[in-house]
Amino acid sequence: MQWRSLGILFTLACRSGDAAPVAQPADLLLRGGAVYTVDAARRWATAVGVKNGRIVYVGSDSVPGGMIGPATETIDLAGRMVLPGFQDGHVHLLTGGVELGECTLFTLESAATIADSIAACAAARPEVPWVRGVGWELTAFPGANPSRALLDRVVSDRPALIDAADGHSAWANSRALELAGITRDTPDPAHGRIERDPRSGEPSGTLRESAIHLVSRLLPERTAAELAAGLDRAQRLANEAGITAVLEASAPESHLRAYAAADSADRLTVRLTVAVAAEPDSIGVADLVTRLRGWRTRYARPRVRPIAAKLYQDGVIESGTAALLAPYLDRGGDTGRPTYAQPMLDSLAAALDRDGWQIHVHAIGDRAIRMTLDAFEHARQANGPRDARHTITHLQLIDSADIPRFRRLGVIANFEPFWANGDEYLTRLAEPALGPSRSRWLYPIGSVVESGAVVSGGSDWSVSSLAPLDGIQVAITRRAPSDGSTGAPWRPEEVVDLPTAIAMYTINTAYENHQERETGSIEVGKLADLVILERNLFDVGPHEIHGVPVVRTILEGKTVFQRGGADR
Repeated sequence: MQWRSLGILFTLACRSGDAAPVAQPADLLLRGGAVYTVDAARRWATAVGVKNGRIVYVGSDSVPGGMIGPATETIDLAGRMVLPGFQDGHVHLLTGGVELGECTLFTLESAATIADSIAACAAARPEVPWVRGVGWELTAFPGANPSRALLDRVVSDRPALIDAADGHSAWANSRALELAGITRDTPDPAHGRIERDPRSGEPSGTLRESAIHLVSRLLPERTAAELAAGLDRAQRLANEAGITAVLEASAPESHLRAYAAADSADRLTVRLTVAVAAEPDSIGVADLVTRLRGWRTRYARPRVRPIAAKLYQDGVIESGTAALLAPYLDRGGDTGRPTYAQPMLDSLAAALDRDGWQIHVHAIGDRAIRMTLDAFEHARQANGPRDARHTITHLQLIDSADIPRFRRLGVIANFEPFWANGDEYLTRLAEPALGPSRSRWLYPIGSVVESGAVVSGGSDWSVSSLAPLDGIQVAITRRAPSDGSTGAPWRPEEVVDLPTAIAMYTINTAYENHQERETGSIEVGKLADLVILERNLFDVGPHEIHGVPVVRTILEGKTVFQRGGADR
C-alpha cells in the first residue's frame, strides 16, 4: 500500500535530519506546534504530515523536501498542542444523542426545579403520548426516591417516565404505573426493585434496575429518523470535545442498525467499537451467542466494529443495588444482589469468550467486580488464554486484594475518572453506606495504574460530562472542575499524573478496543486521528485543563470540527 512506502520514506527522513526527498506531497501538514505523540517513548515533535488519511511524517518543522505541494493544506499551529484524537472507552453515544431531543434535567439541583422543567417539557409537546426525559439527580430527593405524587402534579394527562442521571433508576407517574399494572401486590422483578410507600406498601413512583422495564417496555419504539437525528447530535458534541473514537457501551439491534446505516451513508464522524447488549434471560446462553454472532456479521462496517458483548453484573451503590462483599451500613444487613449467580456468569463468560467476543462488564460493587474477575479466570481456564482484553467498567469499589488480578488476567480497567471528584453522590450517599475503611477504596485509579494493569478512560455519557478534558482534570486533581482550585483532593492517594491521564483517553482506550496499531498515538503509518488544543496541557495549571478549548478535530486527515477558523 502507498502509505506504507511513504511512511518508510518519511521515517527515514526524520531520522536523518528531516532532509530526504519524498515521493508525494502531503495532503495536510501541521507545523509549529507542541505535538505530544503518546508513543511508547512519549516523544514530542512540532510537525505532523498526513497523506491519504494516514500519518506519514512526525518530526521537526524542517520537513523533508517535496512534502509541501500546491494542494497541501498547511496549518500553522502557532504553538498550540496536538494530541491523538481523544477516545472514550465507555459511552452511550446514540442514547445520549436521542435524549438531547427530549426533556433533559442534568445539573438541576432541587426537586422543585426538576418538576418545573418536566412541566415545561410536557406543555411544549402536548401531542406526544408519553412524557419522556432523563437526568434527575438522586441527591435532589430524600432517599434518592422521588414520589409519583410530585410527578402527577406536573403530568396528569398522560403517562410519564423519567430516567435518573445514573441510568439505574426511573421515575413514573400514576398513569404509567397503572398502564404497567404495577400495584402494591406486584412483586419485585429479578435484579430490580419497586420502591414502596413504607406505610401503605403502594408503589412510590421510583423504580430501580430491571423494574424500570416493567414500564419502559410500553414506550413507543424510536423511529429510524429519531435515531439518526440523535446520532448526528451526539457525533457533533463528541467531535467538539476532540473525540474521534468511542466504545459504544450497550447497543440493542436498533442502534447497530442506525450506526451501520450512518457509516454506509458516509455520515459517521467517529470510529465505533460497539458492545452489543447481551441479555440471556429470555433466550438462553447458546441462542444468545448465535444471535450476537449474526449481529457481528450483519452490522460490521469500516467504522463500526461490533466485537464486544455488554453484561451488567450489578447496579449502583447510591440506590443500594450494587453487589457488595459486606453489608451496606444503612440497609439492615443487605449486601445488594449480583445480576448473575457465579455459575451463570461463568457459563456466559466462557461461551462468549469461546466465540471470540471481548466481554465488557458493568461492575460497581466489590462483590460484582470479584465475581467478574472470577468469571474471566474461568473462561481462560476453559478455553485457553488469548488476547481477549475483557473489560470491567466503572469499578467504583474494588477490594484491594483484587487489584493485582487485572494485570495478571489481562483485564482492562475502564474508569470514569470524572466521578472521582468528591461530589454529593459520594459524600452523602456512597460513603455513609460503606463507612471509612471501605470508602478508602472508592475509584482507586492510582492503585490500579501502579499495579501495571491497562487503565482506560470513559465518560458513561450521558450520565456525566462527555468532555475528555473534564475527566483528565479530575483524574489528576480528584476535584470537580466547578470547584476551581479550592479544597483538598478527594482521596488524594489515588491521583494519577497528567501523562497517565492523557494515555487513558488515547493509547490505552485504543488498546482496549484492539485498535492500538491503528490509532491512539501520533506515529508514522497510523490513521490521522488528531485533536488540536488551544494550549499545551503541560503548561497550564491542573485546575485549568477543562477550560482549554478544542480548536480542531481531525478524523483520517479530514476536519470534522473546527472552532472559529483561528488555527490557519
